[in-house]
Amino acid sequence: MAADPSSPTPSGPAADGRRSGRGGRLTLWGVAAVFLAVSMFGGHETPDETPAAPRASGAGAVAPADPRQPGEPRQSGEPPRSAEPLPRSAPTRLRIPKISVDAPFTALAIGASGQLQPPPAADTNLVGWYADGTSPGEEGTAIIAGHVDTMTSAAVFAELDRLRPGDRFSVERADGRTAEFVVDSAETFAKDDFPSERVYADASRPEVRLITCAGDYDRTVRDYTDNLVVFAHLE
Repeated sequence: MAADPSSPTPSGPAADGRRSGRGGRLTLWGVAAVFLAVSMFGGHETPDETPAAPRASGAGAVAPADPRQPGEPRQSGEPPRSAEPLPRSAPTRLRIPKISVDAPFTALAIGASGQLQPPPAADTNLVGWYADGTSPGEEGTAIIAGHVDTMTSAAVFAELDRLRPGDRFSVERADGRTAEFVVDSAETFAKDDFPSERVYADASRPEVRLITCAGDYDRTVRDYTDNLVVFAHLE
């Protein structure tokens, strides 16, 4: 269904969409703005409740670096390898073989209202990334979001809930490189109790969050009750 961005505007200078100096990571204001996408993706009018933005000092949990050489088999119980970060580059295509996703990207920006603009609902095979934040493959936390459905049909992330730890997906980039990611977890959170600090916190390795709507459709607020977040890291 068509997106209706009705989430409240974050306090402070969110609308300028500025980045911090290291790799375009999300600042406090960028994170606050990106959070608005959580209520919008899935293409439905949003409820009034919005979790607080994470603190600027928030940091994501990081697995220890893997001392093995690239390609060396991982032993049971070993932490995932932390690949070398890639330079900043815009993503061009998302491929998730398990759920047959092969979709181009569109850049998402902060609109005049101070809210993050969602991908056009008319295109069911389109994902968006927060372009003033971290790019996929770059050190930090990149945000990729897409609709679960539209007014007419299922959309690009309709089967995102099928992803499990160990599943892989890739992001093709404008610099010609392909960033390969492995899923760490896929979790569903109630929109009125969304762990924004955990989801959007900065990371010292390249990570990605795939986000869409989930749960039941609440006709009273014309929105889904939950959000699905897939946590992944570069491998």
